[in-house]
Amino acid sequence: MPTQDQELLARIAEGEEAAFTELVQLHHASMVRIAMLYVSSASVAQEVVQETWLAVLKGIDRFEGRSALKTWIFRILTNRAKTRGQREGRSLPFSALGKEDQEPAVDPARFNSKGRWADPPSTWEVTTPEAVMERGQAMEALQAALEELPPQQQAVVRLRDVEGWDSQDVCNVLDVSETNQRVLLHRGRSKLRKTLAEHMARTGR
Repeated sequence: MPTQDQELLARIAEGEEAAFTELVQLHHASMVRIAMLYVSSASVAQEVVQETWLAVLKGIDRFEGRSALKTWIFRILTNRAKTRGQREGRSLPFSALGKEDQEPAVDPARFNSKGRWADPPSTWEVTTPEAVMERGQAMEALQAALEELPPQQQAVVRLRDVEGWDSQDVCNVLDVSETNQRVLLHRGRSKLRKTLAEHMARTGR
């Protein structure tokens, strides 16, 4: 168990309220975003997260440190969110890859007969005020595209690229194999790259 987790758990065990508040502040926003992938609304996601924190508070004395503390917390979250989503008829199994995952990650037309780029991705340097503004607009387009990804892909991309998790933690929390995690991440990233390329083409970058 990471030293930071050990120190935080020790403070919580001593009854330091600020330590648990620190834990909530560290993960709450991310938990809401992940819960939203399974349930129908932001208000339901908040309910699931609150239920998760209650479960964490009640069970933290039994936490054995076999994984990182955040992994344990998010596993509780996803289990509760899946259960809530199933009741709403919304939850999708992460272990099953959808038909869209059989599609090529990049349009084959962008490669020549030798398998090399016929239409390579553009470079993007932010060196002027106009470029800074365009970057902000591109980030908005990427955020919108992220929210439109299939739930499986969105969850993996959010945890890997937004939250900065490693692949093992993502597999543990979402209960997917390493192979499926790689496929979902690749598909999601490819769609986001396509969105960015289309945005840059429209803006003449």
